[in-house]
Amino acid sequence: MGDFEQLFSNCDLQPQEKDELARLFSSDHQLVKVGVEIVKIIQKEVDLGVIPKAGVILYEAILAEMVTMDGVVATFGEQVAAFVRSLQKVGELYRNHPAVESDAFRKLLLTMAEDIRVVIVLICNQLYLIRNIDSYDETERTRIATEASFLYAPLAHRLGLYKVKSELEDLSLRQNNRAIYDEIVTKLHDTKQQRDAYIRAFIEPVQQKLEAAGFQFTMKGRTKSVYSIWNKIKKQNTVFENIYDIFAIRIILDTPLEKEKADCWQAYSIVTDMYQPNPKRLRDWLSIPKSNGYESLHTTVMGPEGKWVEVQIRTQRMDEVAEKGLAAHFKYKGVKSEANFDDWLANVRDLLQNPNAGGVEYLDDFKLNLYDKEVFVFTPSGELKQMPKGSTLLDFAFMIHSNLGSKCIGGKVNGKNVPIRYQLNNGDQVEIQTASNQVPHEEWLEFVQTTKARTRIKQFVREQENAYMDLGKELLKRRLKNWKLDYDEGVAGKLAKKMGSPTIQDFYKRLAEDKVDLGKVKDNYIACMAPETKPDDVRSADGFEHISNLSDVSSKEDVLVIDNNLQGIQYNLSKCCNPIYGDDIFGFVSVKGGIRIHKKDCPNAPQMLSRFGYRFIKARWAGKSGSQYNCTLRVTGTDDIGIVTNISSLIQKETNVSLRSMSVDSVDGLFRGTLTISVSDTKVLDGIIKKIKAIKGVNSVDR
Repeated sequence: MGDFEQLFSNCDLQPQEKDELARLFSSDHQLVKVGVEIVKIIQKEVDLGVIPKAGVILYEAILAEMVTMDGVVATFGEQVAAFVRSLQKVGELYRNHPAVESDAFRKLLLTMAEDIRVVIVLICNQLYLIRNIDSYDETERTRIATEASFLYAPLAHRLGLYKVKSELEDLSLRQNNRAIYDEIVTKLHDTKQQRDAYIRAFIEPVQQKLEAAGFQFTMKGRTKSVYSIWNKIKKQNTVFENIYDIFAIRIILDTPLEKEKADCWQAYSIVTDMYQPNPKRLRDWLSIPKSNGYESLHTTVMGPEGKWVEVQIRTQRMDEVAEKGLAAHFKYKGVKSEANFDDWLANVRDLLQNPNAGGVEYLDDFKLNLYDKEVFVFTPSGELKQMPKGSTLLDFAFMIHSNLGSKCIGGKVNGKNVPIRYQLNNGDQVEIQTASNQVPHEEWLEFVQTTKARTRIKQFVREQENAYMDLGKELLKRRLKNWKLDYDEGVAGKLAKKMGSPTIQDFYKRLAEDKVDLGKVKDNYIACMAPETKPDDVRSADGFEHISNLSDVSSKEDVLVIDNNLQGIQYNLSKCCNPIYGDDIFGFVSVKGGIRIHKKDCPNAPQMLSRFGYRFIKARWAGKSGSQYNCTLRVTGTDDIGIVTNISSLIQKETNVSLRSMSVDSVDGLFRGTLTISVSDTKVLDGIIKKIKAIKGVNSVDR
């Protein structure tokens, strides 16, 4: 069977539709060939039916000028045409916004709220791009990898596309931090034989007990993704060898829908009779599935050799939903968790109704909710509500209704009075208390967790600030009129700075709040009205620095070359990642003027690129290093009384390295040290790291 038949054999197509798709499918046009590859990914990862698959090919064919939209309507009808139009909206969005910025992201979410299948297609498109990332130039590779990890992996996670999400994250890590990716892959390969032997030893006795109980099932061991392992290494501040839960055991039962829950719990009982469970690690997503439809039973048990092993128990239906997300879940109508995702989409639509939400803040707030785990609480009437883990009483109030949140002064949880900051727990029954004179406060933003609460609070605070600014401006105009002075916006701006306000808006706000000494306003305003006088062509050479046109510098074709002869460009090294000579770097045009230099693997780079891609410029070092750069190293090892002396002695012997500071800590026989050293370049740094690693007792040295 050919590729076309495999992709469309089970699709309900009219003869003319099938003939037209077959014609396009066989085309050699590059755009259509890309569309075919994306359709293959859709078919394998999340089979969405005929409309998205046909829509992708037709969308690419329109770009290739092989068909027209009128032709699509005539041959395929309005449903397919509507899907193609949605893809065109997104395509236009990306052509106008090469980086996913705030307004573009809002429009993308609007498209998603109309038809979730569009976003699933976008995720599959991103998977195609990152699988073929080597065919793009360096700038495009960075953009593709950053968007994959920053936006599309969280969306895939939220939609239940865990397999796709893991691949997006792994390939992003491979692009953005190849050394770490290769190191983890190598260690996984080196330990595979030992890991497989352990999985077999764990599975065999369980398999026998399940067979004896009459179950039809499959069992397999699943290794964590490279990105997940890297995340654990970072969070636990440890090394690969100390990560014990690198794999999980999955039991997949072949059982009818009406017996699913009972059979899963029976299988759980068999496993925990054989291996001691950790009661704190039981996760029951059978009784209350996740909002994206995920259903499973997770437990962690003590396996052979005293190792903790995660066991996941689910049915074939649940496994298909877990692998293919909501796309597969839609096939099983009437299942309990079906409505949960509709609630999430309703929340997205609700957030999009707020035109005053700040774009970048909006993107940040929305992304916070993408990865959230969930907590389940009850209303006073017993209605079950799902919320992100960590949600407060105030979040709950805003979730019920914006007015309820705005007037909330506290509440009762399980019959006891609690403050608005109270963090909700599973099973809490929540009642909200309000007061008519209550209004949202900016400090509420410090503890609320949900996007809806943050958006509504920010909206109110912004409206309140605008009202204060208008009042302050009116107060200034009245005073000036009393003093027989004309109001001038430019002079008012100078006055604001002269009286210690960073912006004129802040000055107006302080005026309205009676925080400005009105006695000084008149004299300062008159002083600001005087024209500025500058001596002709007389300028002190002290501290002079010529700043070139930054818009010219930030041209995509330019590369900022940093060496000892660089003149006319104001730049500084970013403190968030402390680049040193020899690091792979990029430049970021600052809003305050000048350019900040960052390492390419700077932890802030993904968000910066996604928000402000137009302010990135290429940069590289040149010549020889003529400066010393501070660099922080984290050292771990076996606690030994001589280890600190050995490290400090080694550094002191180095002629081109100096020790600036050193702090050490010892926990449970493990030594942890933080060193700040001064070096000239990465070559010297790599040499000193290698020497420190060679010291007896040192386990790892990381920058």
